[in-house]
Amino acid sequence: MSTARTRIHSPSDIGLVIQQARLARGLSQTTLADQLGLSQRAVSEIESGKPTIYMRKVFDLLRATGVELTAELPVDER
Repeated sequence: MSTARTRIHSPSDIGLVIQQARLARGLSQTTLADQLGLSQRAVSEIESGKPTIYMRKVFDLLRATGVELTAELPVDER
């Protein structure tokens, strides 16, 4: 299995990466939420990229300091 690398520029990018990783592992939002002690709604909001003041500030800090985030996702090559 190889990996795909993607840059993360926003909360919605993080949400999409988390959603893709969750689906690749065959997990429902509810199962993942239960594993982490979160509500299913919280997982849904994170996956949808719902912006929060905290997340906007994190991305402001990243941009101001020249930091780039990337994520590596496993890719099934079937």
